[in-house]
Amino acid sequence: MIVKKLRLQRSWSQEQLAEYSGLSIRTIQRIEKGKPAQMESFQSIAAVFEVNVEDLQPEIAMQQNQQPPADQKAPLITDEETEAMEYVQGLKSFYVHAMVFVVINTFILLVNLLTSPGNLWFFWATLGWGLGLAMHAMVTFDWLGRFDSEWEKKQIEKRLGRKL
Repeated sequence: MIVKKLRLQRSWSQEQLAEYSGLSIRTIQRIEKGKPAQMESFQSIAAVFEVNVEDLQPEIAMQQNQQPPADQKAPLITDEETEAMEYVQGLKSFYVHAMVFVVINTFILLVNLLTSPGNLWFFWATLGWGLGLAMHAMVTFDWLGRFDSEWEKKQIEKRLGRKL
């Protein structure tokens, strides 16, 4: 997530970061998802962002009990930033899903009207996919309510009949 934060702060795409660092786009994607990568990859990215490699991998520094120098500020990522990035990723996924829905179902409608205008079978495909898109919207925009720790606590207290 730190690499993604640094990339977004500069308004760079993954393609641009890959070009600047000499890495593949797939490598950038894996690193941003927190997957393991070669040290050389982290060194290339650190050079592009002009930070220490340890700043990009705080979990490694913590395992080795290393503290960053007092004069250097590590580009840490807060829980709030992580949550915001995950929300935006979900929002992006929903918008892509909606665009694909419109394009494909327009094509299906045209095929239906050209091949059998008397039988509007496209409706059933659109209805089925539309229900899936509606569920995706409910999850993305939190219309179902959260099943978070507060909800869990209330359910446990309800079951126990007392405060937890």
